[in-house]
Amino acid sequence: MADKELYRVDEAMTILSLKRSTIYEQLRCGRLRSVHVGRTRLIPASAITEYVALLEGEAAASGRFGVAS
Repeated sequence: MADKELYRVDEAMTILSLKRSTIYEQLRCGRLRSVHVGRTRLIPASAITEYVALLEGEAAASGRFGVAS
């Protein structure tokens, strides 16, 4: 992921293994950041890293981090 600074939504979908609707929901509620360049929405690599850290923190707080189901 470190080779690019900005990702299109479809690339972020692949990186995060999420559906398009889930990506846009996370953007709407502010859990995932993005920028606009013209009409194109781009997600910074740092925002993806922060989002993963947020998910890990939530999982750790709920006691579910690293637990296989």
